[in-house]
Amino acid sequence: MKSKKNLTRFTYETTAFQGWRLCLSRSGTTFTKYFSDKKYGSERKALKAAETARKELTELLEGSRKVNGKISQTTNNKAKKLLKNA
Repeated sequence: MKSKKNLTRFTYETTAFQGWRLCLSRSGTTFTKYFSDKKYGSERKALKAAETARKELTELLEGSRKVNGKISQTTNNKAKKLLKNA
């Protein structure tokens, strides 16, 4: 499968990890989460989980308020919790 916006596919033969990486940056803050094929059962299931997390994270960040041009600490904590539970 091909990489999509904010999602990168990792399928290197020399590494133990195969799956998708979600990487989203907003207002100087970067959020990253890895979705392993092994954990989710297949490449397609890992992609679906990554796309769902990307959608939820984007919605959270787009609707958030900024403090001095940065994402507020509350929003930052919510985003980290969202990714942890994904």
